[in-house]
Amino acid sequence: MLFSEDHYKFMYAALAEAQKAFDEDEIPIGAVVTYKNQIIGKGYNQVEKLKDATAHAEIIAITAASNRLSSKYLNECDIYISLEPCVMCAGAILLSRLSNVYFASFETKFGAAGSLYNLLEDNKYNHKPNVYSGLYEQESQLLMSEFFKKTREKNKSVL
Repeated sequence: MLFSEDHYKFMYAALAEAQKAFDEDEIPIGAVVTYKNQIIGKGYNQVEKLKDATAHAEIIAITAASNRLSSKYLNECDIYISLEPCVMCAGAILLSRLSNVYFASFETKFGAAGSLYNLLEDNKYNHKPNVYSGLYEQESQLLMSEFFKKTREKNKSVL
């Protein structure tokens, strides 16, 4: 086991959030924010549902956690994400000062934590979270593959 049992539990919770997005025909990305080994914020992609390009899982989870702690800073908190964060979400992670970032799999088209960019580990900012990847990587990739397969099949039947 590469990570502690708690890390797997929290990433599993992020994947459960991603499944909610999948079930609502949203790109299946989920996130949870933890504080002292408790989930204090959850989110899943709701871009289509809310007609809001900023309604990413990470943003929703960070907002929920900030509201729960009544603070814009989440210094002692960690975030678990089913997919590598994009530039917008990496910015939100930096600005909220999350301590640790765990994500399941890399996202080669929009990733900002090692794939396309590496904003989270860039030494240009006043905050640098620890970044870890690979927890439930295959499960995350499978969920994404199934989503895009379903989307392509639905689009074929419309034509």
